[in-house]
Amino acid sequence: MKARFQDEMKDGIHPNYKQVTVKCACGEEITTMSTKDNLKVDICSKCHPFFTGKQKFVDASGRVDKFKRKFNLQ
Repeated sequence: MKARFQDEMKDGIHPNYKQVTVKCACGEEITTMSTKDNLKVDICSKCHPFFTGKQKFVDASGRVDKFKRKFNLQ
């Protein structure tokens, strides 16, 4: 049985949409659908600092202190 959208698509003009495995540098593998054959990513939700809770906020060259001095905020 075809999906509804496949009946409405024209034949021969669309790329093949197939199931692929996305491989992350940390070793995680995720199965998804794509028109590409092989997908490799550097970072995923399993190893990204935002999702793991290990995110660090870095004050680059004292910008916060500079802002506070500029507007006399203590």
